[in-house]
Amino acid sequence: MQVMEFVASHPVGVTAAFVTGLSLFLFRRWMAGRVCKSGARLDGKTVLITGANTGIGKETAVDLARRGARVILACRDQCRASQAAEEIRQRSGNGNVVVKQLDLGSLRSVRTLAADVLASEERLDILINNAGVMACPKWKTEDGFEMQFGVNHLGHFLLTNLLLERLQKSAPCRIINVSSLAHETGRIHFDDINLDKDYNPWKSYKQSKLANVLFGRALAARLRGSGVTVYSLHPGAIRTELGRHLGLTMPLIQRLLIYPIMLLLKTPWEGAQTTIYCAVDEGEARNSGLYYSDCAPKQAAPQACDDEAAEKLWALSSSMVHLS
Repeated sequence: MQVMEFVASHPVGVTAAFVTGLSLFLFRRWMAGRVCKSGARLDGKTVLITGANTGIGKETAVDLARRGARVILACRDQCRASQAAEEIRQRSGNGNVVVKQLDLGSLRSVRTLAADVLASEERLDILINNAGVMACPKWKTEDGFEMQFGVNHLGHFLLTNLLLERLQKSAPCRIINVSSLAHETGRIHFDDINLDKDYNPWKSYKQSKLANVLFGRALAARLRGSGVTVYSLHPGAIRTELGRHLGLTMPLIQRLLIYPIMLLLKTPWEGAQTTIYCAVDEGEARNSGLYYSDCAPKQAAPQACDDEAAEKLWALSSSMVHLS
């Protein structure tokens, strides 16, 4: 009775609350995006996922393990990776989940992992370049590169090229680069690739995510007809540890405002769906070099479709990582 009396005496306030609640509910449903519906099995296939000890990488690993794949978690923190591997085994019912050391901020570590995989794995069917860092301070990698460009792009660029031999031998297979919508406002600063003259955390992140898409485009062109297909994607806005450095670069008032918004973002499981789609969807097996969002192809930004820039970036990256 008291509830009915309150509603009767406060019709405007109740209506506003209802509309607000409904709007938030519909917005959350829209943010969740689509789900990969493919029932494809991966029995007998091997998958390598970088940064798979947390977030969308771990959820991707769980899904692909459930499909029967041998899953390799290539991670920097071996303790956390081992814990994640055990969780993945339990959730997927697949015991064939292994951990390997990889620090994408170290070219030495990348080369060591690649040599390990080439020596120990007879096949590699899916490579998912998932690991990344976002909006961190002006840090440098072991080799002196700006951290975001070094980890998000150069580390994966080198790893992928070093593993191409095994990937081509295992064809048909797939290479997936986890990029971001942020690439749409990014630019490759060829005259200051490490942003030593003018560093900004978001400027750097956008550059690295644009580099992911350009790398995928150039790689797809090189592998055309080989049976190795390449995909780049935007996973969506997700509640993961990727934003752990925001507190170091964002004013306090912005941090206080962003935390409630985080509740509306995708869960890691929802955020993993486009990666999973690119890894297993049968209909996408004939496509290569495309950019995806919400489990469907999407037009990438104009600067991400610039073949001249893609080749220039490839040459620069090869030089920086000493790729013969």
